[in-house]
Amino acid sequence: MIEVKEVKTKREKKQFVDFPVKLYKNCPHYVPNLRGDELALFDPKKNVSYSDCDIVFYLALKDGKVAGRICGIVQKIYNKKQNEKRVRFTRFDVIEDFEVAKMLLDKIEEWAKQKGMEIVHGPLGFNDIDREGLLVEGFDELSTFEADYSYPYYAQFLEKLGYTKEVDWLEFQIKPQKKVNDRIARLADTVKKRYHLTVAKAKNKKEYINKYMEGIFECIDDAYGDLYGVIPYTKPLQEQIVKQFKLMISLDCMVTVLDENQKVIGFGFGLPSLAKAVQKSKGRLTPLGIMRILYATKHIKIFDFGLIAVRKEYQGKGLTGIIFQEMINQMSKYDIDYCETNHSLETNQKIILSWKNFEHKQHKRRRCYWKHLTNLKKD
Repeated sequence: MIEVKEVKTKREKKQFVDFPVKLYKNCPHYVPNLRGDELALFDPKKNVSYSDCDIVFYLALKDGKVAGRICGIVQKIYNKKQNEKRVRFTRFDVIEDFEVAKMLLDKIEEWAKQKGMEIVHGPLGFNDIDREGLLVEGFDELSTFEADYSYPYYAQFLEKLGYTKEVDWLEFQIKPQKKVNDRIARLADTVKKRYHLTVAKAKNKKEYINKYMEGIFECIDDAYGDLYGVIPYTKPLQEQIVKQFKLMISLDCMVTVLDENQKVIGFGFGLPSLAKAVQKSKGRLTPLGIMRILYATKHIKIFDFGLIAVRKEYQGKGLTGIIFQEMINQMSKYDIDYCETNHSLETNQKIILSWKNFEHKQHKRRRCYWKHLTNLKKD
């Protein structure tokens, strides 16, 4: 017997958060989310997205045992921006049972009808920093801390239910360089002089956050505001993101480019890979779990490129050369095995072509599916 119910109780919330850890317990490629961050999704005081989203969580039970989960989101800011009526789904995990998957997606589609929506798409989280896309290539690769792993049958189930590709994101593995490519170094120096640019410095993370965080988010909004799935970073959302990542960021992995007026015009953000540290702790920030994360930030073997953003007025003028130069200089301090680019839209050729300067391979692909519901009538 299969039952799908809305998550309401404290026990059900814990079951929702803990289910993927149990589902993937024998999978060496899976990296859990931080449990505390996932539990905070249910709390309007901690999840600022409640101010601009309608949100629902469902659990599927088969013979009394948790067999799947899914979250539905009406992202009102994005819908208004696009003039569309969409529901996003995220946190979709399920045992290898098509009927369980069907009942979960049916429930989201019913909820979408009730909200007057016309399209369901996903996996897509609350904002662009949240998790995006379903893994469709690279199942034998270690996941990153910033992205979700999924079994191959997830895509098969979605396609059988009438979901089709809307967009793909590509991920690359980059071989580290011991020093900056001479051409990139010359370009970076030339661009700095031509536009009177400097690279931001700070004594510690607190100073860095206080001085540059607002400008960094403005830069990201300017650079990525027109891309798929992106919403503006409100002040409460900025504060939530900083709080989530403050423990993990390292100033060695942050590059902020300033113009002559100290305005942020370019930004590069990376993280020491936390994948193995979080795997060992199963996503729990116990004292030992925190120690593992702090150790990973100081002993970097894998480097995750998180985001590179350049304001539109400076795009195509060589600022990425400055960002790459600084990141490579910092990474040269460590014995890094490889770098992960995380995901870029397959249509974002400006970013994808930038990897041509390095030894690289495209090793993962993520997909956002969609399905039109206009043939469904409201209840």
